[in-house]
Amino acid sequence: MGVKLKMARRRTNTKGNLLFDVGAEQTGYSVYQEDFNNRSKQNTLAELYPRLPEEKFDIIYADPPWHYNGKMQFDRGSTGKETIDLSKKIFISSACFKYPTLKLPELKKLRVQHIATEDSLLFMWATNPFLDQAIELGRAWGFTYRTVIFIWNKMVHNPGKYNLSYCELCLLFKRGRIPTPRGARNTKQLIEVPRKEHSEKPIEVAKNIEMMFPHHKRIELFARMALPGWSAWGLEVRPTRDHYSQEKMF
Repeated sequence: MGVKLKMARRRTNTKGNLLFDVGAEQTGYSVYQEDFNNRSKQNTLAELYPRLPEEKFDIIYADPPWHYNGKMQFDRGSTGKETIDLSKKIFISSACFKYPTLKLPELKKLRVQHIATEDSLLFMWATNPFLDQAIELGRAWGFTYRTVIFIWNKMVHNPGKYNLSYCELCLLFKRGRIPTPRGARNTKQLIEVPRKEHSEKPIEVAKNIEMMFPHHKRIELFARMALPGWSAWGLEVRPTRDHYSQEKMF
């Protein structure tokens, strides 16, 4: 993804598009650093996080805004490995273009353990390159890793470094005992739902959690939408669709 350019001179291709030849070493990222900074979302709050609720919850559902160290999907469809066509935006996607991202030390500062009951569960989304960080984060929040509770097949691939990636994992962490009384125990681990907007998770996962623990207090962290029957916390919480309604929003 970080294709290096050795910047010695400029030239144009047969279409008149500006190209850089290999010369003094520079990365493709640095060419677009100003554009990257302008497109990146920033947290405008005085504090790192909004205030967490004072009440406690049995079920915590989280989709942390993982920081990818500036890594972006890189479009080199019309160029060779040695040159980059600067007439178009070569960086076509980045998580930080969609929402403010956070590094692991910053995520650890969120005191999730303060809103968790003694017997509670944490359902956490983790991208494949960040599994080790997700487990470390769950521990920092006061939970013990137990299993991969859901596997989401997005039905469309992402270009990966080693192969084509289709799935994202939801991990389960436990604090104390499993909350009781329990509901359904036959929800399926594999969920096959086409991917929609960037970072939007399938509603089927939240519905499965509700069926598993229908009688417990639930909160979604880093929420984008307020789900019925849930409290919601995050920078961007909003009701967005007819079948979603605002509950408690922090």
